[in-house]
Amino acid sequence: MARGAEKKKKTLEEHQESVSSAKVIEVLGSLGHKGGYQVRCKVLEGKDSGKVMRRNVLGPIQVGDYLLLTQTEIEASPLKGGRR
Repeated sequence: MARGAEKKKKTLEEHQESVSSAKVIEVLGSLGHKGGYQVRCKVLEGKDSGKVMRRNVLGPIQVGDYLLLTQTEIEASPLKGGRR
């Protein structure tokens, strides 16, 4: 093992502590041919609980689904163009 590799590995417990759940409250639009969508979601737990934010999600998604977010500080930039 290379030097410093021990520091980079996160244990399962540390990783689970950094995950926050969020509920999809609105689907804003498609990301094009990538098969993803931009959604507005509300963070349910963690230090940013109650925060409503915009995120990009790959795969099928609908209002009421739950997401597991590894970070809640960064928000996706708005989609360009109008709704179609």
